[in-house]
Amino acid sequence: MCDPEHGEKKHAPSERETTGSLSPRNCRRVVVLGAPGVGKTSILRRFLRDGFDDRYQPTSEDFLRKLYRIRGETYQIDILDASGERSFPAKRRLSILTGDIFLLVFSVDDRGSFEEVVALRNEIFGAKAALLNGREPTRVPTVVCANKVDLPAEEWAVSPADVRGVFETSAKDGQNLDSAFEALARRGGLPPETGPSRHRRVSLRSYQALWPGRGGGEADGAPCGALYPLARRPSFGSDLRRVLGPRGRGSTPDPPRCH
Repeated sequence: MCDPEHGEKKHAPSERETTGSLSPRNCRRVVVLGAPGVGKTSILRRFLRDGFDDRYQPTSEDFLRKLYRIRGETYQIDILDASGERSFPAKRRLSILTGDIFLLVFSVDDRGSFEEVVALRNEIFGAKAALLNGREPTRVPTVVCANKVDLPAEEWAVSPADVRGVFETSAKDGQNLDSAFEALARRGGLPPETGPSRHRRVSLRSYQALWPGRGGGEADGAPCGALYPLARRPSFGSDLRRVLGPRGRGSTPDPPRCH
């Protein structure tokens, strides 16, 4: 890892160095689901402010982590792109059960992808309701994107009724993505500054320097976000404990943990 200001090669800060004391209430896991080729990865690249790439490369599984400093507090958003789990129902169910917020994507030129999102939404609500077992109302923060609306109308395979009430987006030109990201934050109980248009993107080392006593400090008070490059998906055992809690099956799930 290079220091962008001096060109020096340095080690990436450890997770403990970058997160400090992070409250579980400031941690969220976003699970991204949808058919292959609908633009999920491109939307995530926009979220991470990493540009747009129109070359399609299938995603088997991607786990990303973004850290924020907002009004003196640290926030962590873990993003699981679970595209490769379509053929593994048990694995996908575990991803759904550990998710706090869901981003579902279909493409307007692919009718099957729309039908898949409808099925996924029902699966998510069913899994969460079964986990809670009627102990409390099922609330599942969800954002649905009808992507590729930049395509000519004659290429659309869905009707206006299909996209009513969802975000009509284009990962290619950025259309309506800010609104979708703002809804993702609002519905998930996160500050609006976690949206990419509302914060500065900084290097991890610059982010680390914002901690008190390290010669930095949030002098201008501007929210910022940094991508943590060493993030790995927690183990399946850890995810199971997250779902079941310390008391085992049937207990109330633990609140989100920071990993």
